Amino acid sequence: QVNFVVCQLFALLAAVWFRTYLHSSKTSPFIRHVVATLLGLYLALFCFGWYALHFVIQSGISYYIMIIIGVENMHKYCFVFALGYLTVCQITRVYIFDYGQYSADFSGPMMIITQKITSLAFEIHDGMFRKNEDLTPSQRCLAVRRMPSLLEYLSYNCNFMGILAGPLCSYKDYITFIEGRSYQLQQSEANGKEDTKYEQTDPSPNIAVAQKLLICGLSLLFHMTITKTLPVEYNIDDNFRATASWPVRFFYLYVSLMAARPKYYFAWTLADAINNAAGFGFRGYDKNGVTRWDLISNLRIQQIEFSTSFKMFLDNWNIQTALWLKRVCYERATFSPTIQTFILSAIWHGVYPGYYLTFLTGVLMTLAARAIRNNIRHYFVESPAVKLCYDIVTWMATQAAISYTVVPFVLLSVKPSFTFYSSCYFCLHIASILVLLVFPLKRTQKGSKKHENVQPVWSRKLEEESLLQRNSYSTTNNSFSQKQEITCRYQALKQ
Repeated sequence: QVNFVVCQLFALLAAVWFRTYLHSSKTSPFIRHVVATLLGLYLALFCFGWYALHFVIQSGISYYIMIIIGVENMHKYCFVFALGYLTVCQITRVYIFDYGQYSADFSGPMMIITQKITSLAFEIHDGMFRKNEDLTPSQRCLAVRRMPSLLEYLSYNCNFMGILAGPLCSYKDYITFIEGRSYQLQQSEANGKEDTKYEQTDPSPNIAVAQKLLICGLSLLFHMTITKTLPVEYNIDDNFRATASWPVRFFYLYVSLMAARPKYYFAWTLADAINNAAGFGFRGYDKNGVTRWDLISNLRIQQIEFSTSFKMFLDNWNIQTALWLKRVCYERATFSPTIQTFILSAIWHGVYPGYYLTFLTGVLMTLAARAIRNNIRHYFVESPAVKLCYDIVTWMATQAAISYTVVPFVLLSVKPSFTFYSSCYFCLHIASILVLLVFPLKRTQKGSKKHENVQPVWSRKLEEESLLQRNSYSTTNNSFSQKQEITCRYQALKQ
């Protein structure tokens, strides 16, 4: 863990140097790719030793699969291989070396690389094999229409900005950043009309980086002082369960899980700051002309802590992973997309039984929350006073449901997880099942417009925001594809 923090701080300094001395206006994309890749592999080697070779092996074999299989089926083979290789590494680490340990391990970066490998494979398949009319708007804009070189591929997977903690970014965004392409900005004129302009911009990320480092410092301070005094394991303490009342137990459940979140806030916000310091992550200006540096941000803390629905929480937690799950699984699932997506999420996270208990519970909670929202919410939104009361009640219910759901994710093993759930008499599991029996739930219809209108908890809001506010999509080398990309981007911005 110390190595991880030291490497990330070094990466932050390297990012400042990279932006200053290897700016796209001063050096070629080839040099930027080489330096970003070598620095990334060096950090991985320093942090994880020779286990870092797994990153190169996984990326290298996946690239070989892409080349020999062809664009028609490579996305399937890359998906199976990358996820399978990750799973084998997780099994050996967990069940052979250090079960239950939270130490930084090499499977963490492999999780991000797996996301990148599978995302790019699907994007190449969409761009080079499928017809444009068969793609959704987001697939059309993300589609990659030429095969990356090996250097570009390794740079995307193993660059120093994201090799240790991510976050996931699209291949086109990364190439746009490396090559210094122009940003497409949408500016509203005084008369209300929209005028799309192309500018070579280089806004300073200093303020955004400073703000994110402040959040990192506060999160780390909270984690080191408060988190250890509120262990999640105390929820299954025999004496606590025997003596504490139900309100006290639920209150401690909430505060103990809230105290477990700052370590994620620290890691993800620091990773975001590193990318910003290198000049990556800019997504345009808001209506007041203020720069936005959250193109690849992974969380929104305020919305997480004050979420009033299960959907709102997941919309703002691990954002890039939610988008990855949607793009590679939910949109392409042939049946039960919600269930398939949660199972994929569990497999990707690791092989601890607690992960599967959490995500299977999450399926119930998600479907129940969706049913309640669809059938009840509209009765409480007319009056501001009534809506405020409704929001308070739903905030309390959401925090209780989230805390209840993720306890096995922290406890990891089956026995302590069932000890916790049995001590609560599986109350929220039963309540969710009753809700699904009482309230009708809209069915997902694959292959129609209704499919897009009934999406999982994270899908529509995040995808719309991604299309609205994404500012950098690289274009291909031929002029036809470039014009097509500009048209796609402009239409997405108008929407």
